[in-house]
Amino acid sequence: MEKHNMQTEAPHPGTHLPAGYGPPYPPAAFQGPQAGYQGPQAGYQGPQGAYPGPQAGYPVPPGGYAGAGPGGFPVQSQPVYSQSGGPAGAPWMPAPPPPLNCPPGLEYLVQIDQILVHQQIELLEVLTGFETNNKYEIKNSLGQRVYFAVEDNDCCTRNCCGAARPFTMKILDNMGREVIALERPLRCSSCCFPCCLQEIEIQAPPGVPVGYVTQTWHPCLPKFTLQNEKKEDVLRVTGPCVVCSCCSDIDFEIKSLDEESLVGKISKQWSGFVREAFTDADNFGIQFPLDLDVKMKAVMLGACFLIDFMFFEKTGNEEQRSGVW
Repeated sequence: MEKHNMQTEAPHPGTHLPAGYGPPYPPAAFQGPQAGYQGPQAGYQGPQGAYPGPQAGYPVPPGGYAGAGPGGFPVQSQPVYSQSGGPAGAPWMPAPPPPLNCPPGLEYLVQIDQILVHQQIELLEVLTGFETNNKYEIKNSLGQRVYFAVEDNDCCTRNCCGAARPFTMKILDNMGREVIALERPLRCSSCCFPCCLQEIEIQAPPGVPVGYVTQTWHPCLPKFTLQNEKKEDVLRVTGPCVVCSCCSDIDFEIKSLDEESLVGKISKQWSGFVREAFTDADNFGIQFPLDLDVKMKAVMLGACFLIDFMFFEKTGNEEQRSGVW
């Protein structure tokens, strides 16, 4: 009788999983970019000037690095949202082995040539016009989430300074670790004062600058310069004269220093009339060469956020959804 009770109480293998056990991650095999992506233009001859080309390899993070598993490789675990509060709907991109000299967390950018940035709609902001901290999902071309970004700002700064506000943007990986930080200081938003133009600093990991995006004064066009960690010019960004979102995408072209070769682009994607008219939640796409240095890919991501705040992040008091430079 005792043997019989023991057999009936024993759990069957594989039928009861521990509480909190999540589904397995998708296989780590890289499946490549979407078929529709045509890659860089035919005239692209590689980065010009100060761009040194891709690095030779990347050292494995030290064993003491948070989240490192056997041999120093990151351990994939259930996503953590204690800092971001983001949803857990989209699947996460599996972390590839980190190459040599790669800042921890940027290994996700090694195997991709396109990034999709989707801003989340904040219900409180839609109903009341009260500006809240922005949150973004950053995905690859397969729809897998690469990072989750959340603005870290106080209520007074958000609602008094509006789209021109300074901010810190925290970018988290699939384990909730902050791997990239964007620092935007308070700068003048008028083209009449070229001595105090917009800029943003990209840090990876937080506290270690890997590049900068600085606004270049121009009377008609929105122009920016992408710089490396030594503040050496690497690439240029040029937008259209009239930044107007009207049933079409808006492209900011990424070019070489002499502006002769097209390297990639940052596109503000049309999100539909309802979303465009009643929210400031925007969608962006970033395209760049596959072999571009991961640090410059992170700098392009920082340029995307700066462009969003400068031209498309309008509060309830700013009725215009677009601007003329």
